[in-house]
Amino acid sequence: MNDWSWIEPSIAIFGLAVITVVSRSFFMIPERELPLPDWLKRGLKYAPLAALTAVIAPEILMTHGELIGTFMDARIPAVLCATAYYFWRRGILGTIVVGMVVYMPLHIGWNW
Repeated sequence: MNDWSWIEPSIAIFGLAVITVVSRSFFMIPERELPLPDWLKRGLKYAPLAALTAVIAPEILMTHGELIGTFMDARIPAVLCATAYYFWRRGILGTIVVGMVVYMPLHIGWNW
């Protein structure tokens, strides 16, 4: 007796791969640049920032699906220090290091 349970996941993975390749190469297929309205070009400049904010903000401000209820949370001082460092030096690596240097002792050492 053959076990055919691998067929459906394989078809799903193959289909998702095809959809991904086609959707990502869609903008490279035309021979000339697609004209975009100016308002759309201006709006697309802010898309990466909006996406990053949508991912990071819930991680900082929420726990278990609810807003944090206390300022005794290690994420708050870590974000404040990392933000201050970024505006001071404009370095991404340093921002990450400063945030983690503040976060880890508060979270592990003081159980914030």
